[in-house]
Amino acid sequence: MERASTYNDHVVRQFTIMTIVWGVVGMLVGVIIAAQLLWPALNFDVSWLSYGRLRPLHTNAVIFAFGGSALFATSYYVVQRTCHVRLFSDGLAAFTFWGWQLIIVLAAITLPLGLTQGKEYAELVWPIDVLIAAVWVAYAVVFFGTVVLRKVKHIYVANWFYGAFIITIAVLHIVNSLALPTSLTHSYPVYSGVVDAMVQWWYGHNAVGFFLTAGFLGMMYYFIPKQAGRPVYSYRLSVVHFWALISIYMWAGPHHLHYTTLPDWAQSLGMVFSLILLAPSWGGMINGIMTLSGAWHKLRTDPILKFLIVSLSFYGMSTFEGPMMSIKTVNALSHYTDWTIGHVHSGALGWVAMVSIGCVYALLPKLFNREAMYSVKLIDVHFWISTIGVVLYIAAMWMAGVMQGLMWRAVNDDGTLTYTFIESLNATYPFYAVRLLGGTLFLVGMLVMVYNTWLTIRGSKPAEQAVAQPA
Repeated sequence: MERASTYNDHVVRQFTIMTIVWGVVGMLVGVIIAAQLLWPALNFDVSWLSYGRLRPLHTNAVIFAFGGSALFATSYYVVQRTCHVRLFSDGLAAFTFWGWQLIIVLAAITLPLGLTQGKEYAELVWPIDVLIAAVWVAYAVVFFGTVVLRKVKHIYVANWFYGAFIITIAVLHIVNSLALPTSLTHSYPVYSGVVDAMVQWWYGHNAVGFFLTAGFLGMMYYFIPKQAGRPVYSYRLSVVHFWALISIYMWAGPHHLHYTTLPDWAQSLGMVFSLILLAPSWGGMINGIMTLSGAWHKLRTDPILKFLIVSLSFYGMSTFEGPMMSIKTVNALSHYTDWTIGHVHSGALGWVAMVSIGCVYALLPKLFNREAMYSVKLIDVHFWISTIGVVLYIAAMWMAGVMQGLMWRAVNDDGTLTYTFIESLNATYPFYAVRLLGGTLFLVGMLVMVYNTWLTIRGSKPAEQAVAQPA
């Protein structure tokens, strides 16, 4: 325990609190734009409140602000505990925190103003891209510097996943963001046409594969065994999972470009690697869930474990659905429909958000020297509100998407379209209402978390018997 006092938990606390703050902000924007799809007049004819400008703000806020802060917090916490040393540089760690928050604030200013490169998940203008690269290099120095200084020979598997995520995101971001600036807010990409699209979706899908998968698998491999008080089910499987995942994921991006001008062989290659990807993904899911062998009874009393295990269930579902949707014949139905939105959010809300929330709940008492969260019952309430919200959201989008795909491809005997686009849109409206309800429930769950966190940090007396927290 003496060693624990030497760790730099200040930066971990900062990122952990901002994970919650940005989670609320990002999901609030998501609820606003979901409402705009139901009631378009909610943009009040104000350009910076329009759907086209708020939507990239939502995606950047939930992926890079909320998810990114969770990754910084947990990676800094885990690498210190598993390497038995303090972070490599307190100064660089502080730079990564303040630099990342500055990037998020700049995104929140520029995107509503319409300053964008128009690339999915890479909309930010070139000066912000340069700042992202600087912060990310500092992050890599802190993380890998800590690993080099470790006092144990072994490098725990969670650090392999974090390390792969850090290196790959650096390469993806720098290559995809190469541009020729023409002013402080405008630039031209160095790629053109279909090459630009290929590079963009090599980046776009691997932003999902490494930022939203590999990094969060690092969380899973540390926090599930810790919270369950059990060793990882199969350490050998975790190593196979790691090498298979990082070897295959990189090649799956072309499945975003089916039925486009991308060469057919590249589309097919993306489909094949997407299908192969099912094996390592499910291997990781099984490894995480089976870690509870002999400890399943803990799910009855520990809602943090519920978050972690259910997030893995959504991970398994999303990583089955994704390869299936990459099959060209399935993609012919799903492409450009709300089925894709359902798939994205089953991963983003069901996997990424729920595993992050579970890890933050596990971290907070340790970081603020409390025995447990203020209210375990409120964690349970949060879990059920979130789970119901996710199910409503993705089920509505699945049904809407399949319906849209079938309506768009329906033809009359004379070859004319059976339905106009506006008819398919009109039929989708009830599902948009359900989607809005699901997203609102998830946001309400985050507000419950804010209340519980505030009372925990304030040091109020716990409302009921605490769930035992592993050290």
